[in-house]
Amino acid sequence: MTIKQSLYAAGLALALGGAFAAAPVPALAQAPQGQVLRYAFQGNLNTLDPYSLNETTTLSLQGNAYEGLTRRDRDLKIVPGLAERWEILDNGLRWRFHLRRGVKFHNGEDFTAADVVFSATRVRAQASDLRSRLDADVEVVAVDSHTVDFKLKQPNPILHYEWDTWYIMSKSWAEANNTVQPTSASATTPGYASLNANGTGPFRITFHQVGVRTVYDRNPAWWGTVEHNLSQVIFTPITSAPTRVAALLSGEVDVIDPVPLQDIPRINASNNARVMEGPELRTIFLQMDQRRDELVGSSVKGKNPFKDVRVRRAFYQAIDIEAIRRQVMRGAATPTPLLISPLMFENAGQFQRHPYDLAAANRLLDEAGYPRQGGPNGIRFEVTFDCPNDRYVNDGAICQAVTAMLARVGIRINPQFVPRAQYFAKVLASGGFNTAFYLLGWTPGSFDSWNVLHNLVRCRDDRATGGRGAFNLGGYCNEQVDALTDQILVEADPAKRLALITQAYRIIHEEVSHIPLHQQALAWGVARNVELVQRADNQFLFHWVNKR
Repeated sequence: MTIKQSLYAAGLALALGGAFAAAPVPALAQAPQGQVLRYAFQGNLNTLDPYSLNETTTLSLQGNAYEGLTRRDRDLKIVPGLAERWEILDNGLRWRFHLRRGVKFHNGEDFTAADVVFSATRVRAQASDLRSRLDADVEVVAVDSHTVDFKLKQPNPILHYEWDTWYIMSKSWAEANNTVQPTSASATTPGYASLNANGTGPFRITFHQVGVRTVYDRNPAWWGTVEHNLSQVIFTPITSAPTRVAALLSGEVDVIDPVPLQDIPRINASNNARVMEGPELRTIFLQMDQRRDELVGSSVKGKNPFKDVRVRRAFYQAIDIEAIRRQVMRGAATPTPLLISPLMFENAGQFQRHPYDLAAANRLLDEAGYPRQGGPNGIRFEVTFDCPNDRYVNDGAICQAVTAMLARVGIRINPQFVPRAQYFAKVLASGGFNTAFYLLGWTPGSFDSWNVLHNLVRCRDDRATGGRGAFNLGGYCNEQVDALTDQILVEADPAKRLALITQAYRIIHEEVSHIPLHQQALAWGVARNVELVQRADNQFLFHWVNKR
């Protein structure tokens, strides 16, 4: 089955099917237990608190110790996790989850319904970055020690689509350690759960020092079928790309992510390692602040140029996406007109990017009232550009290229290209959305367009109400798109739902709510004696690793 077929198979029909339980995944042939895996990533694991940061790498690393009520299998299909089965009752207004018995947290405590109810409250707290996992008006009730009801105000056929990364925490552990509230991504003082973990997953975190290493030991009491042969995993951040590659080739580490694109041939030619490549579902995009009356970090005072669609479109048409694909990404990217991968949207072929056209971009900026100052080569205005330099493939280089391209139409960029921890603390809700222009990547955790529209596009609600528009950092707002998003959530007819999604995408494409760039490709460096599973969501789960 292809990735696209798997995603569609895991789509709307699965959620509407009533009760659901999956057959166990067959175990791989295994080498003797006891291997140590050494894994290096370009950035740090800055928090162990599973509700602090809604970011793929963070959630992936946490997800080796924590678990959700559901899981995703190798093909990204939803399968039972801490809930062994569930059913949809009362015409879709009540979901009942039957919890797995005999599950223990790493500290030996029993997993019960009280932990689910507690986690439902904690994930919706103001400081949580994962409020969109569960809407504020959903009532969560423990029916008994191993049964939980989720009572909805309106049907939601994709309620559980992102629950593989809504990790369940121990109520008593959180209360005993004064960590009932999550620690926000911008907090300068870490909470207890930021530095310690107590999950139910296949690995226990036994050591964690930010920027140094995190050690995972195999959990001998894990409830699941063991498919790995590891006794321990040592995660080490290595920010320098040459150092990361050298560590892989020398055998110092077994897995690195990402592989610098220029080093792929050299690694594949080595005797020790190879590069695992594949499509990724993440879309890299730009967005501009369209909410403030005056931009932060701009030479324009008393107004916001990005409220004018002509300025937004001018920025779009000033970007040479093919040059970025060829020169920055070395061909390992697919330019896109949309905020979602075509693997997850059937009508993607109906959309085309606005063309790269410097003459049109200059004309639009003139028409919008931002002429060049001091002659034909003068500056129109200055704006700050926020970008991480250690999160996405060649993110810093992409932002440097965009900076140079915008200079051609008279836009002077004040670059703020910083490590991801500093970047997220500034631009996300916890930092007050303190950005005028930024780059971000997004993989919809539900593998569905509603996730994109709800998180990235709909009018932002800064209150703790389920995270509506929580990652619409630029504050784009169109009430018609919001109404379509609400319809998409409850529409059960696939053809009607697809038409609604397509209509919403057409509006934001014409209004230039964002500037989609591309879907990047996965490139992991893997030792030749290691077998693992590379999923298109870019989550690296240790329980599928075997090392010879």
